[in-house]
Amino acid sequence: MPDQPPSDRLKAPAERFKTEMPHVPGVGSHSSTPAASGVPVVKLSLGLLAVLLVVFFGARWALRTGRAVPKAADQQPQIDLPTPAPDPSTLVPHATDARPGIAGIEEMAKPWSSKEFFIRNTITGEDTPALLVRLATGSASQASGYWAFSLNAPFGNCRLEYVTDLTKLRNDYGFPAAKHPMVGNPCNHTVFDPLKMTYLAGTGALVRGAIAQGSDLRPPLGIEIQVRGRDILAIRTE
Repeated sequence: MPDQPPSDRLKAPAERFKTEMPHVPGVGSHSSTPAASGVPVVKLSLGLLAVLLVVFFGARWALRTGRAVPKAADQQPQIDLPTPAPDPSTLVPHATDARPGIAGIEEMAKPWSSKEFFIRNTITGEDTPALLVRLATGSASQASGYWAFSLNAPFGNCRLEYVTDLTKLRNDYGFPAAKHPMVGNPCNHTVFDPLKMTYLAGTGALVRGAIAQGSDLRPPLGIEIQVRGRDILAIRTE
């Protein structure tokens, strides 16, 4: 028998072994492949199931936590803050050129009744505190039945006051002759009479509020009043 190449000698036993393998009916030569390929499928299914369980329980926990937050917030004590008091100046009428009304004749029907208001100073642009007084003379439906004046003293920084207490006029101002309410300057105890008129020095203008006692140089700064229908209007300052 002639000599065979080394490669042929190695191949022959392998082919012979392959040929001599017994054949079992119903079992293929690759029977181990399905079992081996089934392992990754099972692992993938288990991993997917684990992910779904984590997502499910995580979602339930998040919902419970979200519901608990409002309940905890609802149980917190509510602090009721007091309503701030309104600014007194906003409750007082502000007379302007467009809206000069400051009162109605019904609320000023009683003699010596009074009402504070503000009027715009056309020169400075500031709101000046003022007072409307219903005089004991004249008609409530006519401007002559009222006196309005600035509460700022004509000179200095004092604020005038409307004094209806005759005892105060006697004790604080030393003016026992008062028979009706007066206007006073608390800084120098000057007293002005709402029922008396006087001529303003240097101008000859007749103004209300003659000085009954004291050292002030002139009566309070007057404000022109008009009555239209049932409304009392503050037109302009002196």
